Amino acid sequence: MRSIILFCLFCFSNLFAQSKATIFGNVKSAENLNLIGASIGFNVDGQKKYSATDSLGAFSANLKSGLVIVTISYLGCLEKELNFDLKKDTILSIVLEKDISFLKEVVVSNNKKKNITTLSGGKLSFNLKELSSVPTVLGTTDIIKLLQLTPGVQNSGDANGYLYVRGGDPGHNAIVYGGTPIYGMSHLLGVFPFYNTDHIQEVEFDKSSSNAKYGGRLSSTTLLIPNKKVPQQVTIQGNIGLLASQLTLAIPITEKSGLFISGRKTYIDEVIAPILNSGSKNKDVQNMKYGFLDSNLTFIIEISKNSLLTVDAFISSDKLKIKDSNLTLQSSLKWDNFAVSPTLISKLSPKTSMSNGIYFTQYTNELYMEQSTIQMGVSSYVQDFGFTNSVRFFIKEIPFESGLQYIFHNLQPQKIRIENLDADKNTEQNNLIKANELAVFATAKPKLYDNLIAELGLRVSYYSSGLKSNSFLHLQPRIVLNYYPHKNFSVYTSYNRQNQYLNLITTSSVGIPTDFWIASSDGIPSQSSNEFSIGSNQTISRNITSLFGGFYRSMKNLLEYPYGVTQFNEMATLKKDLLVGRGKAYGLEMMLRKNNGKFKGWLSYTLSWSNRNFDELNNGNTYFAKYDRRHNLSLVGMYDLNSKWNFGVTQIFSSGNRFTMPTSWYFINNNPVKEYSEYNNAQMPNYIRTDISVNYFFIKTAKKESALNFSVYNTFNIENPIYVVLNVTVNENKDSVIVKPENKVLYRILPSISWRFKF
Repeated sequence: MRSIILFCLFCFSNLFAQSKATIFGNVKSAENLNLIGASIGFNVDGQKKYSATDSLGAFSANLKSGLVIVTISYLGCLEKELNFDLKKDTILSIVLEKDISFLKEVVVSNNKKKNITTLSGGKLSFNLKELSSVPTVLGTTDIIKLLQLTPGVQNSGDANGYLYVRGGDPGHNAIVYGGTPIYGMSHLLGVFPFYNTDHIQEVEFDKSSSNAKYGGRLSSTTLLIPNKKVPQQVTIQGNIGLLASQLTLAIPITEKSGLFISGRKTYIDEVIAPILNSGSKNKDVQNMKYGFLDSNLTFIIEISKNSLLTVDAFISSDKLKIKDSNLTLQSSLKWDNFAVSPTLISKLSPKTSMSNGIYFTQYTNELYMEQSTIQMGVSSYVQDFGFTNSVRFFIKEIPFESGLQYIFHNLQPQKIRIENLDADKNTEQNNLIKANELAVFATAKPKLYDNLIAELGLRVSYYSSGLKSNSFLHLQPRIVLNYYPHKNFSVYTSYNRQNQYLNLITTSSVGIPTDFWIASSDGIPSQSSNEFSIGSNQTISRNITSLFGGFYRSMKNLLEYPYGVTQFNEMATLKKDLLVGRGKAYGLEMMLRKNNGKFKGWLSYTLSWSNRNFDELNNGNTYFAKYDRRHNLSLVGMYDLNSKWNFGVTQIFSSGNRFTMPTSWYFINNNPVKEYSEYNNAQMPNYIRTDISVNYFFIKTAKKESALNFSVYNTFNIENPIYVVLNVTVNENKDSVIVKPENKVLYRILPSISWRFKF
C-alpha cells in the first residue's frame, strides 16, 4: 500500500504561534489520476468540516491550530485517515488505493474508479473506461449518447446527434476538446460516436455552464479532456467491427515526451446499406452512400519540472450521397472539422499555476442538389482563432482562478448558388461576417461558514462585429452555494447568467449538417438566459448515490428559421428570414446510481416543460418548443458475471417531440389547400428503445485486453419515426381530401460485432 506523503510549508518564520492554519491538498489514485469529487472531512477539537476535491483533485481548508483528523474517502477506494498536529500552513499529497472486497478468502470483485462522479453544483464527470459495457452501435462508448442518458438532457431520438439540455436549443451547448470549441459534432446523424473515446481520458459535463471560465453558450458545457500523461511504453488499442474500426497508439519519444495518435474509419456502405435497403418496407433509405473518417493527435512534453506543453489536434470528414431515381434527384452532403491547440501549463509556485493556449478551429459543410434541370449548392463555414489564459492561485485559504480570452470569428453562414440549365437566369447569395470577442473572468471558492462553500464567478464579455450597433458589453455572474451538513449529503443552489453571440440555425427537422452558424450582426441580437437551480447529492450506502434537483430558465432573443432548406430559392436576406422571440424551461431531475459491485448502473428521470413565444408565429401565443418532451426516462445496467463475461442493457423512454400538423383542408380553384391552427400542435409517437451488449474477454489485465463485443441497437425493432409525411389523396370529383400520415424511419434494429484489443 502506498504511503501518504505529508510535508509542511513554512511561509513566514514569525507565524509559529498563529491560531489558524491552512491545509492545501491533492488526492490521486494509484494510477496517478486526480480524483474528482473525493470527500474530505476535518475534525478539530470536536468541530467538523467537510469539503470535496475539484476538477484537479485539489482541496483546501482553513482550520484552527491543534490536533486535526483528516478523513479522505472516495467511492471504490479505501478510506484514509490522517492525524497530525496542525501548526503551520500544510500541503498534503494523498494517494488512495483501490478497494478490494473479500468473501471467504476469495476475491469476488475488484472495484475500480467509479464511472460517474457528481461534482459540486450537480455537475457530472465521466470515466469512459469504466463505461465500456454501456451498449453502443460500434461497441465503443458514445459520449453524446451517454450524456443523453443523464437527467436534464433530452433524448434527441434517431437521426440527430445534437444535445438538448434543460429546454435549450441544440446550438446552446458547447463541446470543448482540449480547450478548443468544436462546432460540428455528428457522424451520420448521431448513429456513430463523434469522438474516438480511447483518446479521451475524462469528460466533465456542466448542464448550466456555471464556471465563469467558459461562456458563449446558454446551456451546457462539455469538456473532453485528452490524455495528459506522458506514455511510458508503446501501447496499441482499438476496435475492429462490422461497421467501423478505430486504432489508438501511445508512443513515448523520450522519457519526458510522447504521442497519442488515434484514427477511425467506417465501411458502412459495404455492410449496413444493403440491409437497410432490403429490410425497409417503405423504402426509407435507398441508393445511399456514406463514409467518414476522423483522427486525433496529442503531443506531450515536459519542458521542465514545472512546465508542460501539450498540442491537441482533431480532424474529421463525412460524406453522404443519395440518389433517388423516382424523383430524378441526386444530392451530396459533406461536412468537415479541423482543430489544433497548443497549450503551455506552468507551475509558478506551490500555490500558483498558469495556462496559456492558442487555438484554431473550423467547421464547414456543403450541400449539392440536382433535380431535373435545376442545380443548387449551399455551403457554410465558421472559423475561430483564439487565445486563452488562466491563472490558478490562493489568497489565504481561498482558491482563485482568473484569466482572459480572445476570439476572432470568421463566418460564412450561407453561400447559395442556384443554376437553371434551361435558362440563363442564375442566382447567387453570399454572406460573410467577421467579429471579435473578448472576455475576462474570475472565480473564487470561499468557505462562508464551516460547511458552506461558495463558487463565485464573474465573466465580462465584449463583442463587436464592426458597427457600433453590433457591439455588446455584458456582465455574466455565476453563483453556486454548496452546503455539506454531513460527509454523505450535500445541498446546492445556483444562479447563472449567460450570453451567446454565435447561433446555430437549424434548417431541418432531423438535424442534418445543412444547419449553419450565424453571428450577432446586422440587427441580429445576442441571446441571453437566466437560470436558477437547486438540488441535493446523497451517498445512500457504500455503493449507491442519488441526485435530485430542479431548474428554471428564461431565455431572450432566441432565433427561429421556420423555412428550411426548401426556402433557399427565395434568396431573401437572413435578417428578414430570422425570427426573434423568447423562451422558458423548467423541470425536475432525478438520478439513482450504483457504481460498484457486480451490478452497476443508474436510473435517470426528467420531468420538464419548454415553451417558446415569437410574435410572428402562432399568432403571438406561447407554444411548445420542438423538443418539449414531458418525460425522459433512462435505465442503464451493467453486470459482470465473471472475469470473462459482462452484460449491458439500456432502456429509454421519452415523450415524442413536437411538430406542426395541418388541422383542416379546403379547395381554391379545385386545388387542395391546408390550414394550420397552432404551431407545434402535434406530437410524434413516444420514443422507446432497448439496447443490449455482451462482452467476452479473452484477456483482461491492466495493460492487456482482448474482447469480443456483441451489440444490438433497438433490440425489439421498434419503429421510431424521425418525421411524418402527409400523403394527400383527392377523389375523382375533387370535393374531398383523404390525408394519411406516414411515419418515416431511418433505421430500425442494428446488430453489430466488434473486437476490442489493447497490448
